[in-house]
Amino acid sequence: MDTQGTQGTQGPNERANGTGRRALLGAAVLGAGVAALGPAGTARAAEAATARHGGGLKDLPKPTIVGHRGTSGYRPEHTFGSYNLALDLGADIVEAGDLVPTKDGHLVCRHEPEIGGTTNVADHPEFASRKTTKLLDGVSVTGWFTEDFTLAELKTLRAVERIPANRPHNTLYNGRWEIPTFEEVLKWQDEQTRKRGKQVWIYPEMKHPTYFRKRGFDMEKLLSTVLRKHGKDKKNSPVLIQSFEPTSIQKINKLVGNPLVVLLSGTGTRPFDFVDLGDPRTVDDLVTPKGLAEIASYAQGIGPTLDLIITKNADGSLNKETTLVADAHKAGLILHPYTMRNENPFLPLEYRKGTAVDAYGDAFGAFKRYFATGIDGVFTDNADTALLARADFVNG
Repeated sequence: MDTQGTQGTQGPNERANGTGRRALLGAAVLGAGVAALGPAGTARAAEAATARHGGGLKDLPKPTIVGHRGTSGYRPEHTFGSYNLALDLGADIVEAGDLVPTKDGHLVCRHEPEIGGTTNVADHPEFASRKTTKLLDGVSVTGWFTEDFTLAELKTLRAVERIPANRPHNTLYNGRWEIPTFEEVLKWQDEQTRKRGKQVWIYPEMKHPTYFRKRGFDMEKLLSTVLRKHGKDKKNSPVLIQSFEPTSIQKINKLVGNPLVVLLSGTGTRPFDFVDLGDPRTVDDLVTPKGLAEIASYAQGIGPTLDLIITKNADGSLNKETTLVADAHKAGLILHPYTMRNENPFLPLEYRKGTAVDAYGDAFGAFKRYFATGIDGVFTDNADTALLARADFVNG
């Protein structure tokens, strides 16, 4: 997420009167003891739970805690080490993963198509010639790109910590895990659901659909094909799909029934598909009541940056709460803003403690302030902190 870099079958009229939101996002939350049932028993239990409870995110605790790229505050992001720890710490949903394609058409989980900062590719002399410069959503980026590697080649690489200055302890795990494919994630989801006795939810993001489309990759088709293969393309499937490009969400809405979420970056910015299509609208237009009503015609939620919930002053301190939460709820949309992190540089000024870039600030105070706005959930790199903060908030 963080850089420009989900939908059932209800129509706009249903969403307008609120039934869309109540009926949105369905999937079974399995009862205790499912782990012992095996695959067939798990499936039957899931069906029974759906019939009994109606299913969906509404059955999860609120505010919902989304493990951002797993639990990337403690492990290199988008690795099974990060995903497993997110579940161990209690995350309600795991963002597994940011999806980018390989040269041979597999979807893999990386923060960006450029992998110089998240893998040890620079240590592989056999790939030195692959280093190149590309224009990624209008920005010149130099490095190694997933679309220039086959899956077999990518599997020879290992993940590393992306922001070691902020998370020096995470570098301990550099080189331990390989790059997961999305198919492996879907199998992992089933295995963890059986093991833990409750439905595991995931929240993949389609990265840069316009960029990849111009290079011959149809992200919506690639994702929908994999989901359909694994039987996870329905409105009651525990897989939310997100993208920063509204037209990409509209496209995949025609291919799958999954809950869909439109991601929104900072005020004044334009989704890159809008730039490419000559659509003059910005994020500011999308967060108006008119813009939100349009989003609600094809998606169930939005994922705004936290600055769209509470604006910031020039010094980084919090300023004014906007009407976005109320306006989105009125349109029948849920809000899962991003991203809460414990370290000083990522917190509003008044919640920082000292100036060390790897030191924790008052993350609990910041969570409390954002929860008070009425958001439905939040992406966080530190699921354990978020869960404690939620308990404080809910119990008053």
